[in-house]
Amino acid sequence: MQLGFCGESVSGIDILNNMLNENYMFVAVVISIIGNLSYIAGTLQGKIKPNRVSFFLWSFIALIAFAAEIKEGVGIQSLTTLMVGLGPLSIFIASFVNKKSYWKITRFDIICGVLSLTGLLLWLITKVGNTAILFALIADALAAVPTIVKVYNYPDTERPFPWLTSVIVGLITLLTITDWSFAYYAFPLSILITNLLVFALINYRSKTFKLI
Repeated sequence: MQLGFCGESVSGIDILNNMLNENYMFVAVVISIIGNLSYIAGTLQGKIKPNRVSFFLWSFIALIAFAAEIKEGVGIQSLTTLMVGLGPLSIFIASFVNKKSYWKITRFDIICGVLSLTGLLLWLITKVGNTAILFALIADALAAVPTIVKVYNYPDTERPFPWLTSVIVGLITLLTITDWSFAYYAFPLSILITNLLVFALINYRSKTFKLI
């Protein structure tokens, strides 16, 4: 589609390429830190009960995806993936501090974890950038399943605000992309979708819309 203005034609790709300056990625990093600190605080207080399987795998997967993105030449947008790795790792560690934050790991969680690790094993076998990112996305989605199931059954074990911040981070990252190749947009899009789903589920199952 071409849009004309003052005699000049502008394509849809041109519009996408000029939404946000990539320096907004530093804003995304700050928002990510705020969200992670909020989640860690809730975990330490026992108000949030993270699923350790999900958060351990999310940290591991994101750091692998970050390495793959660097290999593929992804620029400043890879900061989102790095933060998505460091944040869950910090939360995973925080979950051991307060016993009230403990969430019992079920057989279902273990099965999802094994399937997720299988995706990572395929990455180690291929060692190809885009293929690695694809397997990382599959592994990431499988890692999210235990938390999604937990939120659906026990929405009071989560708070919406940290998930909302991750949605915003994913959106900012996508809006700063100028090279719409798979290596650039795949992981930020996955982050956006997963966190939006959890945020929506918390509010849907709580039967009240809240941001915090």
